[in-house]
Amino acid sequence: MNDRDKPFVIDRRRLLQAGMGGLGAWLAGRWFSAPEASAAEVKPGADACIVLWMGGGPSHVDTFDPKPGTKEGGPFRAIKTSAKGVSISEHLPRVAAEAHRLAILRGMTSREGSHERARQLAHTGHVPNPTVDHPALGAWVSKKRGDPKAALPAFVSLGGPSAGGGFFGRGHGPFVVREPGRPPEDMAYGPGVSATRFDRRRAALAALEDSFEKETHSAAVSERRVVFDQAVRMMRSPAAAAFDVSSEPLAVREAYGDTAFGRGCLAARRLVEAGVRFVEVTLDGWDTHDDNFERTKRQMGVLDPAMSTLIRDLAERGKLDRTLVVWMGEFGRTPRLNGRGGRDHHPAAWSAVLAGGGVRGGITLGATDLIGEKVVERPVPVADLFATITTAMGLDPLETVNSPGGRPITLTDGGQVVREILL
Repeated sequence: MNDRDKPFVIDRRRLLQAGMGGLGAWLAGRWFSAPEASAAEVKPGADACIVLWMGGGPSHVDTFDPKPGTKEGGPFRAIKTSAKGVSISEHLPRVAAEAHRLAILRGMTSREGSHERARQLAHTGHVPNPTVDHPALGAWVSKKRGDPKAALPAFVSLGGPSAGGGFFGRGHGPFVVREPGRPPEDMAYGPGVSATRFDRRRAALAALEDSFEKETHSAAVSERRVVFDQAVRMMRSPAAAAFDVSSEPLAVREAYGDTAFGRGCLAARRLVEAGVRFVEVTLDGWDTHDDNFERTKRQMGVLDPAMSTLIRDLAERGKLDRTLVVWMGEFGRTPRLNGRGGRDHHPAAWSAVLAGGGVRGGITLGATDLIGEKVVERPVPVADLFATITTAMGLDPLETVNSPGGRPITLTDGGQVVREILL
């Protein structure tokens, strides 16, 4: 049994330590002016962001950067979309119908080819560094644009763990729901526990924490209290119903697709309407080292209805202009097949897609070579993608804070805004 699992009756100190990460020092931000990246030059378009995270790294040449007629391009056809001159995979027909709302970045590039390092880079905007626990993008949004007294967390992850609050602390990390579309677990009081009894227990716990804090001078106590208070507010708020998609009309649920990812996308729409600032929805299964074409086809069968309906639904409800939707994974996949009919990791060239939230729709930016192996036009590093997302959300991509070790850390790692795709 680890410390987190031990009950209170065994060891008071261990309980109070359980679930508490090290609390970062209070962070003092300062603004840096830089003409090439200043958020002040771009009018913020987004109040919220929904990231559709493709865990494992999707093949760009089989999705948004098709290479028909080449050996490496495989058997999938490219189809026309609602955006003039833009073609994508035949297995994304519904997304193709929404392409006039999409900005497709075909020049994404990085140097991180391992899942762990690439995921960290694509979630934080920084190359992994063992001396700094970088906050996820969602944690930055929570810290800078979240309401600490809101009923719902500012940062929610549906179907996957996402990345954490880093040195901002757990209070800005993701609230993780493993089964999207359903109410979170443990939202009700325990058996025989009334609201009054629950509050008495809270008061008793607070007294113990006060004693522990006085004895140890641990700043982690205040961090635990932040997380605990967030949980209680959510338990007691009608806004928590946003997680549960069962109240949506059957036709709406069917449009998103009867999958965990589809329900996650529908829940994401409901959550941003309820005031959540940052939602990540995970679709794992893109690590296609074997049987790439059949597996990728299945993945697109899940993605197509969910992504297209989310974008259309937001637009029809008047929310897309203020909600930035981002489709991405940790890297692309090799154009050349391996001996198992699969595609391997390929960070040198891949695609990302954005919609809504001040993004110019109906365009592609950047290009790869004939087979999709190298970026030959308008490369976009991950830091630039982050600078663009944060600018669209009204954050300064060059804002700097001090890590607990005193190291100045910028929101993005020197990224420059991709202005061509912003309105």
